[in-house]
Amino acid sequence: MGMQGDFLQLLKEQGYTLGATTAIGSGHALTNATTILAFKYRDGVLVAGDRRATAGNMVMYDRTDKVLEIDRHSVMAIAGVPATAYEMVRVLEHSFKYYRRTQLQELSFDGKLRAVSKLLKDNVPAALAGTGAVVPVFAGYDMEQGSAKIYFYDILGAEFEGVEYAVSGSGSPTIRGILHYLNTWGEQPLSVLSEEQAMVQALRLLTSAAEFDSATGGINREASLYPVIKLVTGAGVQTVPDATLKPLYESQVVRYV
Repeated sequence: MGMQGDFLQLLKEQGYTLGATTAIGSGHALTNATTILAFKYRDGVLVAGDRRATAGNMVMYDRTDKVLEIDRHSVMAIAGVPATAYEMVRVLEHSFKYYRRTQLQELSFDGKLRAVSKLLKDNVPAALAGTGAVVPVFAGYDMEQGSAKIYFYDILGAEFEGVEYAVSGSGSPTIRGILHYLNTWGEQPLSVLSEEQAMVQALRLLTSAAEFDSATGGINREASLYPVIKLVTGAGVQTVPDATLKPLYESQVVRYV
């Protein structure tokens, strides 16, 4: 009693510590995955993520896949603890497939959103304990409404629609500011970008995030290491190959940085 402030402040006063990096045991930090983004372009939604996974100030892995395909028309991009996020994606993939085979139809888009939210709510104890927080971005094509949509969540499972874009992870403050600027005062809104223009913007955004956030992995041409980028349209989920990203990066990104 007598406590004031928002919910996160209440948790802190009760002894919970929430943050991007959580130590467990004796000097061991949890592996975390960052940074992810999604925005609408002319044909659907582009979802992208850098490849770096960190544990404290250590780089654990530089080839992490943070944009995971759940079914033919939906993906989940992950920021947070990869072990928990990967398990969530496996559960969702199995659930959607089971529904499709037993009901002989796709699960509705709203049903998919509820499934993601439920998994996050079931994960609240682990998230509050600091051992399994996941802050994902979900993107999919709503067949009933004929449009691609973006939703983002907090660690408690609260669901929010990203009207134009959504970001998550340690590099998200930088990206969010750039996206707002581009969408508001750029030469054209994000939603009218062509597929190629959208991919170029994604490469520039993640390059900018890596410049200011050490937990975000940059592009490594020598190692042929590029972000994971997936396109969600009415035709389904398409993974953009590195062979497509490389010339775009070299011609429209690297010459500016």
